[in-house]
Amino acid sequence: MTRPQAPWLDLLFAGLGGLLLLFIILPLISIFLDTSAADFLWALTDPEVLGSIGLTFGAASIATALAALTGIPLAYLLARRKFRGKRLVEALVNLPVIIPHTAAGVALLLVFGRRGLLGSGLEPLGITFTDNLGGIVVGMLFVSLPFLVNLSRESFALVDDELEWVAQTDGATPFDAFWHITLPLAWRGVMGGALMMWARGISEFGAVVILSYHPKIVPVLVFERFQGFGLDAAQPVAALLIAISLVVFIVLRLALLPRQE
Repeated sequence: MTRPQAPWLDLLFAGLGGLLLLFIILPLISIFLDTSAADFLWALTDPEVLGSIGLTFGAASIATALAALTGIPLAYLLARRKFRGKRLVEALVNLPVIIPHTAAGVALLLVFGRRGLLGSGLEPLGITFTDNLGGIVVGMLFVSLPFLVNLSRESFALVDDELEWVAQTDGATPFDAFWHITLPLAWRGVMGGALMMWARGISEFGAVVILSYHPKIVPVLVFERFQGFGLDAAQPVAALLIAISLVVFIVLRLALLPRQE
């Protein structure tokens, strides 16, 4: 049976989708075209900028690793088990998506600040989260964890749970079935969620700037230079961050999520 064709509908949808793609691409093209090679090279050799980029990428990686350690088990439970309060848990996981990130920063400060709920008890032990790497990681972790949990949950849900049951009837423990069967089958979605979380962490500003202004991650550095010295000072740093982020994101996506034939 011949599938019906609707060329006019395809053209309409392609045009509308093209407008959205143009909305995404145009600012990126503009910042590179408007940044001279000399300014870009200056940003590339500025020790403060390079240190800030390393700090940003490193903090996002730590936040993603912490979320994987705790979020993947949670995602598995949400995908496999039915329990009272499940919808409440799913709603709580998604709260960071809808909370303004500056408000999230204030809330985190009330918990992890020096006088906060946890911060005041941890400070005598030498553990603090304000104006250090720990605060940056906490801010990135809070705002970006829904990406990892949600994509992992969807990936686990796509794996037939009968495969786990068969493995357990053959003598495997529930953890063995998860580790050797479910996780390998769902790993593309899990890694995709981790990659999206890492990328979102790199771009975070609001929560981090309130909890840990220093040391400066790149979004904070861009804001500081724009506020203090204007667009010309902030633009090369922003262009460099966008370029490096795009390259790293594409490389990781190709390495971790190769195209399925």
